[in-house]
Amino acid sequence: MTAQFAHRHLLGIEGLSEHDITALLDLAEEAVEVSRQVEKKKTTLKGRTLINLFYENSTRTRTSFSLATRRLGGDTIDFTAVGSSVSKGESFIDTAKNIEAMGIDAVVVRHTTPGTPQLLAQHLGVSVINAGDGPHEHPTQGLLDILSIRERCGRIAGLTVALVGDIMYSRTARSNIWGLKKLGAHVILCGPSTLVSQQWQEIGVEVAHNLDEILPRCDVVNLLRIQFERQATRPFPSVREYALLYTMNGERLERAKNNILILAPGPINRGVEVTPEVADGPHSAILEQVNNGVAVRMAVLWQLLGQ
Repeated sequence: MTAQFAHRHLLGIEGLSEHDITALLDLAEEAVEVSRQVEKKKTTLKGRTLINLFYENSTRTRTSFSLATRRLGGDTIDFTAVGSSVSKGESFIDTAKNIEAMGIDAVVVRHTTPGTPQLLAQHLGVSVINAGDGPHEHPTQGLLDILSIRERCGRIAGLTVALVGDIMYSRTARSNIWGLKKLGAHVILCGPSTLVSQQWQEIGVEVAHNLDEILPRCDVVNLLRIQFERQATRPFPSVREYALLYTMNGERLERAKNNILILAPGPINRGVEVTPEVADGPHSAILEQVNNGVAVRMAVLWQLLGQ
């Protein structure tokens, strides 16, 4: 692996250049090969400790960061707000500074409040990695989605990629938008008008509300989970109606391009965003996305801590 990344933190994809994104994707491809070897463990992060500072539930992201750290020879510690000094009144920053004083090398943070990783980066001397801040960004998820597209399609530039579903509340959508646009893809945001604002056109993406109309033009469809937990009121009359208009099913697949690629960042709601026959079919890269998640996080850790 070679270092080509001039950042101390990974706070979002919006602040990265095309070169930065490509460097991380190239490193992640090398990490994919490492993961295929019988001996997967390296010593790149030997003696380094990373803390997973998660203030929001997570299974795959936290596990993926832990596995990536261990494959590079480092150690991980999990921290949750439940039962911590935060519940006794200590401020978030004071808690983070106390953890930093124990000699850690990086913080992976997930929080419901947008901008939390940026706030931590201002107060801590170690690297901060954004593992999802409210509806703002989820940069490693965006990178692994883009890596999965590049693996299957061989390129990003010139592709038409539709992000379908809950754009308003999706941090994954924002990271995908910034990354895909910087690498030259045409991005379409598709979903109910209550979840897909026309204002997105101001940054150069196409906005659509009818999946059947745009589907024949798409090379990739990324099906975003409906973020029910972040919505104060339901943005459409019923889940059944949403499924009728936006679920990727076998009938829609027959009307798409022969080589269309289906992504879903997960966890997926089968029957809502995608039917089982499509999720488990040959066009789907859903499990490849999970595998690529470990590789992308290995690449990020290598670039931030491996020098």
